[in-house]
Amino acid sequence: MRADVFLVDHGHATTRSQAQRLIASGVEWRLTPLAPWKKVAKNGDDIPAGAELKLLDDAEVKYISRGGLKLEGALNATGLKVQGLRCLDVGQSTGGFTDCLLQRGAAQVIGVDVGQGQLHDRLREDVRVICVEGVNARFMTTAILEDACEEVISERWEEEEDNETLPQAPYAWMRNGGQVDEEYDDSRDAKDSDIEAFKAERAAKAKARAEGTVPTERRRKAEYADVNITPEFDFVTGDVSFISLTLVLPAVVRMLKPHGHLLMLVKPQFELQPGQVGKGGIVRDPALFKEVEARVRTCLAELGLEVKAWMESAIEGGDGNHEFFVHAVQGAQIKNLDQPLPDMPAATATKRVSRTVLRELKRIDVIDDEEDGYNVPGPARPKRKKA
Repeated sequence: MRADVFLVDHGHATTRSQAQRLIASGVEWRLTPLAPWKKVAKNGDDIPAGAELKLLDDAEVKYISRGGLKLEGALNATGLKVQGLRCLDVGQSTGGFTDCLLQRGAAQVIGVDVGQGQLHDRLREDVRVICVEGVNARFMTTAILEDACEEVISERWEEEEDNETLPQAPYAWMRNGGQVDEEYDDSRDAKDSDIEAFKAERAAKAKARAEGTVPTERRRKAEYADVNITPEFDFVTGDVSFISLTLVLPAVVRMLKPHGHLLMLVKPQFELQPGQVGKGGIVRDPALFKEVEARVRTCLAELGLEVKAWMESAIEGGDGNHEFFVHAVQGAQIKNLDQPLPDMPAATATKRVSRTVLRELKRIDVIDDEEDGYNVPGPARPKRKKA
């Protein structure tokens, strides 16, 4: 098996890119305790099944991603403590920053990312973490974030069918050999129009359910019953790409409590004009770093924050770019709350599946096609005979 795949499959790394960085730092293997260790020279080297592995430098796997190492370095450099704090992670992605915050004792991390399905499962399943996906931080208001958090920690319940209201059909007395006599009272028998109206109502509801438009009630999951999702944070951090930090800060600093701390990663390649960025997206001119610093400092000052430090990231970006952290502190009062943010672009609403539908789906018998070879790939797959 390829060395990088072996590391992922056996739990030594969470991704192949992380495995490849581990290999670059040094990985050795052996088949028996008495056998000599063999060094993995490249990612495609073969490692036999059952081999014992030794990592010569496991710093890469301390966190879900190397972003955790970046934030760790910045926290160490500033001396900031996040023990017991509620934190906001902007641009959460796979969760490197979130992982670092939790390992440092953060009470809660609410993460926001414009993408979908990136957060590692280990963090997604942690009740201290709320992962808000598909939200662009540039347009994020406190109301949008709070509602999105509530959606994440809740389930959708559809109103149960009330079968007690089923109209009594005409001539229902005839069922089971019923007899009619002078004492029979047909005043409760529904008219044909009542029956048809009821059927039409049920048909419309079934159609709405299939289309995902049936009204539902939002109820919190039991494990999140007492979780605080108030969009007011003691600490804000983040790593955003393909957008200038100056476009994101006006929204996120509003959620930072008075005297709260902000520690954001700054990527110069996204703060400059295309003509200022070199080949491969690398910024090489040190003078441009000063330009980026001045621009970010000015933005924070205008938003009412005091910049405490500007420092290089402990490790470079994955593409080799120099990256920086800016540490700032919120003022006694939050400024510009009356200034409107840009409107969030309209998004296509995703269909939500109610618990009622999920229950119904569980009742459907699943055909086991494996038995007849219908899931066999390629030419060996037989054609299904029509009934």
